[in-house]
Amino acid sequence: MATSAPGPRPPTIADVARVAGVSRTTVSHALNGLGKVDPRTRERVRQVAA
Repeated sequence: MATSAPGPRPPTIADVARVAGVSRTTVSHALNGLGKVDPRTRERVRQVAA
């Protein structure tokens, strides 16, 4: 029986936080529209997550 290889996993909040240089809480707030996140930071987090 052939098994298919799993595809790449989606990034985690921790992955996005590490690359964007912010906390996991900031990633969560930026992606969910919560808290007071600077618009530039929010956009950077969105770009990294994409």
